[in-house]
Amino acid sequence: MFTKSQSSIFTWVSGVLGGLMLVVLSQGASVAQNSVVETNTPSLNFIQAVFLGFVQGATEFLPISSSAHLKVVPMALGWGDPGVAFTAIIQLGSILAVIWYFWQDLKNLTMGMIKAWRTKNYDTHEFKIGTGIIVGTIPICVVGLAIKAFVDDFDGSAVRGLSAIALASIIMSILLAMAEKFCHPKRTFDDLSIKDGILMGLAETLALIPGVSRSGSTITAGLFINLERSTAARFSFLLGIPAITIAGLVELKDVLALNLTNESIMPLVVGTISSAIFSYLAIAWLIRFLQKQKTWIFVWYRLVFGLIILGVIFFN
Repeated sequence: MFTKSQSSIFTWVSGVLGGLMLVVLSQGASVAQNSVVETNTPSLNFIQAVFLGFVQGATEFLPISSSAHLKVVPMALGWGDPGVAFTAIIQLGSILAVIWYFWQDLKNLTMGMIKAWRTKNYDTHEFKIGTGIIVGTIPICVVGLAIKAFVDDFDGSAVRGLSAIALASIIMSILLAMAEKFCHPKRTFDDLSIKDGILMGLAETLALIPGVSRSGSTITAGLFINLERSTAARFSFLLGIPAITIAGLVELKDVLALNLTNESIMPLVVGTISSAIFSYLAIAWLIRFLQKQKTWIFVWYRLVFGLIILGVIFFN
């Protein structure tokens, strides 16, 4: 049973998920309209930037795909696609939030790795986890660089289309359901190894496809290797720090190379601050939630989310 505080938080997140779903339901027809203009340069006002920061923060660490929601929700509201650059940059707010939340863990891991390196004792828990995060980050960096180098206009390709997002959301809901149904989560944070970092890092590469969800793919992988749900989420967040930071900094470099006006900078700053606040709340809620509950709420949300998008596309 939930405690009073857990019930309040559960009500909050249920409202978040329900509200986002209602946005798609009530405004869904506009998603499929050809008149919606997709742009890589956000032209948003203060309220829109705050709201999209909220969407980013509320969905980055929940296993429901922030990139999918940052594409679908503003399009459903008639704002157009805010673009990959805007999405990646406001993710820096999420990075600030996860570093803030896990500051003591990161400090302990860093100091532990330095000590292990100096004493040549590579069998410590801190060294294994730290190495797992470093090695686990390599796959998504390699695949991401390969896409940038060899795939023309990936941002405008069919992979980032609404149909692909819907299918990815449905497929990931099925995989998460299978993980819940057939796996036996029992391994704690103290049981993590370098191998776990590699396996979850490989799963993380799927997040380059909008709709998959970085936290969704890694938490699902964590359940398949029998990690406790809260452990899978905690390690997923730590593993995501390098990948999300690199993606945000790369896009930030490209944006800063442009001649930005105060009008174009404002949405980026406001969206980043907003995403930091709501990301922190989402991290705190999810870890507490998964200590007691299973992930079925996200399985059903992702399934319905994908089906709604397919339905809107089909009937318009």
